Amino acid sequence: MTEHPRITLSPDVLAGKPVVRGTRLSVEFVIGLMADGWNEGDILANYPGLSHEDLIACLAYARDILGAEKVYPSAA
Repeated sequence: MTEHPRITLSPDVLAGKPVVRGTRLSVEFVIGLMADGWNEGDILANYPGLSHEDLIACLAYARDILGAEKVYPSAA
């Protein structure tokens, strides 16, 4: 998997979930905001600790995790 310097994982922060470096905001939370229809301006206005680059890093991290996922078709 590609390295993501803006995303950190620590067992002491949010039980080890991936978070945006320097925050307690998880990648899952940020992606969830986007899924709920928040645009970049809304997110940055409400979470001033985040930057455009952080949002891109969250998307890239999610892409890489999903790209590494193995899917096995079930027998019907």
